[in-house]
Amino acid sequence: MKHPIQPLALDEHGVLRFKSNAIVRYLLDNGGIDMNDLARQGFSQEDSEQFAQLIGYSLSGFGDLSYVSDATYDAADNMHEKGLTESDARIVYFEETLEEVQEGVKKAAAALFRIHPDDLNT
Repeated sequence: MKHPIQPLALDEHGVLRFKSNAIVRYLLDNGGIDMNDLARQGFSQEDSEQFAQLIGYSLSGFGDLSYVSDATYDAADNMHEKGLTESDARIVYFEETLEEVQEGVKKAAAALFRIHPDDLNT
């Protein structure tokens, strides 16, 4: 089971950010451990993604983090842009990914069998 995606909201400067968790933010700011220390601990990608959300990362900055998957970023973006629930936003991401894969397979099959891709439509 995946961690939930935090809600998004505009901050006082108009930056779209994940809703931070005050306890997690306090621990980061006052616990004597910084982001570099945490990066060296080898936490899972999923835990790292959620941590970035819980400290209130901006959506645009979140997308630039090396450990953030396209699936999580795109789902969060779809939640905001399209007003979708998390489940529906994840479904949209996977449907779009499936369409891209289908198009790639269609082109490869057409090239392999030397036929026009439109001849593969059902």
